[in-house]
Amino acid sequence: MSKLSPADLDRYIFSRTGATNDGLLVGAGYGEDAAAVEVGDTTLVVSTDPISLAAERIGTLGIAIASNDVAACGGRPEWLVSTILLPDPDTELLDDITAQLDAEAERLGISIVGGHTETVAGLARPLLSLTCMGPTDRYVPTSSAEPDDAVILTKGAGIEGTAVLATDFRDEIENAGVSSETLDRATGFFDDISVLPESAVLAPVATAMHDPTEGGVLNGLVELACASGVRIELDEGDVPVRPETRTLCASMGVDPLRILGSGALLATVPGDEADATLAALEAEGIDATVVATVEEAADESDVGVVYGGQQYTDGVRDDMYDLWD
Repeated sequence: MSKLSPADLDRYIFSRTGATNDGLLVGAGYGEDAAAVEVGDTTLVVSTDPISLAAERIGTLGIAIASNDVAACGGRPEWLVSTILLPDPDTELLDDITAQLDAEAERLGISIVGGHTETVAGLARPLLSLTCMGPTDRYVPTSSAEPDDAVILTKGAGIEGTAVLATDFRDEIENAGVSSETLDRATGFFDDISVLPESAVLAPVATAMHDPTEGGVLNGLVELACASGVRIELDEGDVPVRPETRTLCASMGVDPLRILGSGALLATVPGDEADATLAALEAEGIDATVVATVEEAADESDVGVVYGGQQYTDGVRDDMYDLWD
């Protein structure tokens, strides 16, 4: 499983978007988390996302991931439509999933207003597809980072991936010598997946924001840089990684910067506003760090992220995908 390249997205997706109707402010584009539609005097942010691999907390993660995309554009997630596809008519599994959806939506103040549920022959595991919507006073795209902006990362790399490792692969990690206490703390990272609190702080000042999901923080930065036509040089030592994340990733042989990254929010802010923005986040109890500076690209070939001596211009495959194979 991996994301399509920017060229394939342009050819097969972004060039085939049906009719052009009035009111569309921002449509499909590389790296963009959500669309923006003008509805009367309001801008409505709309995003959709699937989830299939995190079996233990698929409903909890599904709500958080879908609403994060709206929040990453400055929106206030309020409504959600849920499609649930099951491999067989297992009402116990359905009960677990819908209980998780209900609890997380209630916690985040989101109403589940509709959807669809059915069984699909040949499906190996449950699949959710969630569409989230909410209004915004200021839409913030992924594609507006400017040279000299500071790149801020909230919380740290691999928050979601750590929680999924701690649940879906607990036995393997315990057998590798990781303590149950460490795994229990890592499981608690599910409580940190939502980025609604930091979005409320960052949206008024950010030039661009992005929700790093598949491929982790590294892929999120690549998408932000390429969408904005800029260059970002990333030093691994500048990216905060929690001790539990380092331990679990080492036990499974994956890179913390290349695993499921929900729970962190990437934002670029004018360089002279970085300190004040970090202070505002700290006042809300949100950890945040400046991890890089946006640079002007010398030419088209210079666009992307430089990390570990390599330039990245296409999507980064998530290290965790091979664990489910």
